[in-house]
Amino acid sequence: MITKALFIFLTFLAIFFALRVVSTKNPIHSVLYLVLTFFAIAGHYILLNAQFLAVVHIIVYAGAIMVLFLFVIMLLNLNKETEPHKSVWLKSSAVVASGLLLVVLVGALRGAEAIQTTNTFNSNIGLIENLGMTLFNEFLLPFELASILLLAAMVGAVMLGKKSIK
Repeated sequence: MITKALFIFLTFLAIFFALRVVSTKNPIHSVLYLVLTFFAIAGHYILLNAQFLAVVHIIVYAGAIMVLFLFVIMLLNLNKETEPHKSVWLKSSAVVASGLLLVVLVGALRGAEAIQTTNTFNSNIGLIENLGMTLFNEFLLPFELASILLLAAMVGAVMLGKKSIK
């Protein structure tokens, strides 16, 4: 019962903040509302017992990507005077195109079948321990090859960026 109430609350927050992202005129406020939307989505991941995914979601999206968005917004220094105004024809064509996209999505999902879920619930499915065991038991070779590839890329970047000594 508490998880259902928490799910409804987090869903309300995510939708409210997502609408604020679109409706806010100040781009910095819009980015901050997007960060709050990401936190609400991370709460959904925690309700689904995917703690690792929630933490990675917060670190990557709310941390790194939003800092880049804020940096670009502050670097561009957008003003209403310098921003070109869109014509009415362009705005109306954007509305028509998004409406057609909605019709295509509804048409594509109309024929989709409902997913059959089983009644068995495994409470250990999203834990970091299980992810680590799977990663180091079944996928050890690809994991090590990826680490060697990243090491080679890092050494290459250092060698390309190094000043030559004459």
